Amino acid sequence: MLRLWRKIRATGRVAEPAPVAPAAGPSTAEFSGSVQFRHVDAGSCNGCEIEIGAAFGPVYDAERYGARLVASPRHADALLVTGPVTRNMAEPLRRTFEAVPQPRVVVAVGDCARNCGVFAEAYGVAGPVRDVVPVDVEVAGCPPRPEAIVDAVRSLTGR
Repeated sequence: MLRLWRKIRATGRVAEPAPVAPAAGPSTAEFSGSVQFRHVDAGSCNGCEIEIGAAFGPVYDAERYGARLVASPRHADALLVTGPVTRNMAEPLRRTFEAVPQPRVVVAVGDCARNCGVFAEAYGVAGPVRDVVPVDVEVAGCPPRPEAIVDAVRSLTGR
């Protein structure tokens, strides 16, 4: 308790200083620090979904950087797409992309979304996300760590 009191008297604060904001990413100025994401599972194994849940959960808390998951593409500013695009999901992904109002951003989360990962050359896979819709940000990893997802979110929010 005495150390805490000395720290408050010496620095005037208890908490650590705020982290340095990342460099501005694509379309940062257009979103003004707040981005609504619609998540689309285009055919993943659910490993990336678990990490997205962790990134938006209480530990990593992506919402403190102005990111929020929404249920409708009409309310979204960006798409978080996971998994290789299966043949059955190619058209729904295109339609979801078209339903997001302009300006819109697409974030490909995980190696499968970036280059089909372990599902490359599989019979039911149409290709990576960039073959179906234009991708602005890619998050590497199988599955990507929650910190990497939060960094991608921060690159969009500018916070």
